[in-house]
Amino acid sequence: MTGLPEIRAVIFDLDGTLIDSMRIWHEIDIAFFAENGLTLPEGLSEQVAKMSIDEWADFFVQNYVPSLTPAQVIARIEEMAAEHYRHTIPMKPYVTEVLDMLDARGIPCGICTATYRSSANAVLTRLGLRERMRFVLTGEDHPAGKTSPDIYFDAQKRLGSAVSQTLVIEDALHCIETAVNAGFPVAAVYDPSIRDEDWERAQALSVVSGNDLREIFRTFTKQA
Repeated sequence: MTGLPEIRAVIFDLDGTLIDSMRIWHEIDIAFFAENGLTLPEGLSEQVAKMSIDEWADFFVQNYVPSLTPAQVIARIEEMAAEHYRHTIPMKPYVTEVLDMLDARGIPCGICTATYRSSANAVLTRLGLRERMRFVLTGEDHPAGKTSPDIYFDAQKRLGSAVSQTLVIEDALHCIETAVNAGFPVAAVYDPSIRDEDWERAQALSVVSGNDLREIFRTFTKQA
């Protein structure tokens, strides 16, 4: 927590951090398998959550429906997700409050997400968050997704802050591991989708953790 007073910019994850969407992706996985005459294998949603969109499409074609192309898989999943992002997915608690606090301190923010750009922009616009972010970087900008730190380095450069002064806020363990290994201070925010053992590891790796964003930034303001 000693690094928190030096934070000069914030990179937010989207799903599970700013919006309450993680269960939607499990439902999409179930529906997508069903319309292809398949039953979703247990634990597969957790496995593919670590993949980029391109990796997931290749994985599905190679292992389940070779009659489809990866492009067809990507297009269909985007179509299925779009309705939820445009109309139903809610904001996580205290997002507006935290953004107001960051604005008051002159701390700029951006988003790094594995979600489709069209879906990300749709939900952010609907919730009034898009104009509060400097940028939204997606897997379309960085196909390796968050298994590589490149998306975080790109965001950090756009925000104009040093790596050591750029706080990354994530809920998924593999993303936290990528950012920490790249030298970023990381805040872990809890989401019900995370396994208990992964949450324990996420907390151990992060400079601060909390059940919600307000809890994280209460620590931030106390340390400032």
